[in-house]
Amino acid sequence: MNRVTVVVDTREQEPYTFESGCTEVVRRALPAGDYSIEGHEDSVAVERKTLEDFVSTVIRSRKRFTRELRRLCEYDAACVVVEADLRDILGGRYRSGAHPNAVLGALLSIVVDFGIPVFFCSDRQAACRFVEEFLHRYHRKVSRRCEQDQTTNP
Repeated sequence: MNRVTVVVDTREQEPYTFESGCTEVVRRALPAGDYSIEGHEDSVAVERKTLEDFVSTVIRSRKRFTRELRRLCEYDAACVVVEADLRDILGGRYRSGAHPNAVLGALLSIVVDFGIPVFFCSDRQAACRFVEEFLHRYHRKVSRRCEQDQTTNP
């Protein structure tokens, strides 16, 4: 696996610690999302949310988050990763008084209206692994594309 430099947004309050040994981390302001790849900050991003943050963002900070989603839907690859299970949403297992149907509706709007997948990764550890693998997969895709371009256009 090639070494990948992950850019973590400076506003990310609890950044992941990647332990694969193939990921270097730098902190910089990102145009959208919390995690990206150095050199591809305008084409790939992951927005990370805890359950409480996800519910608060889609219900109370919807206008601001909608602006972010508009930027993300222009990216080659973007997603929202939630450190919880969908059952936590459906069961209302969060502190907000928001009805589960309202949160589910907001979630479906992200997926259907903006075309941005939302991945429920059960907990922080699983979400961290998912984010690292997502970014590495994108890096491999872009690297292959560059290699193919070089062989067809020497």
